[in-house]
Amino acid sequence: MTLNVRPLGDRILVEPVEEKENKGKKGGIIIPDTAKEKPMESMVVAVGTGKTGDDGKKIPFEVKKGDRVLVSKYGGTEIKLDGKEYRIFNGDEVLAVIE
Repeated sequence: MTLNVRPLGDRILVEPVEEKENKGKKGGIIIPDTAKEKPMESMVVAVGTGKTGDDGKKIPFEVKKGDRVLVSKYGGTEIKLDGKEYRIFNGDEVLAVIE
């Protein structure tokens, strides 16, 4: 499935990567989905055209589509497309690329 969304300027569209849960273990505390922290690890789905510098030239992104990145837990703008949740961040809100 392809998304018909193209971020503008220095924005990046990411899809949160859910952490794997330990299923099948007995005991422990069950945390409802509403109380779980939002994941910091995300997959870059699309990037904008880039930031424009003071000299008028485009500054290329340090990330590309398909990169796994770390983002702020509470940053960005949440959106829902085709039943899936995504977040849009400014390019400078990406904390790191996971290699």
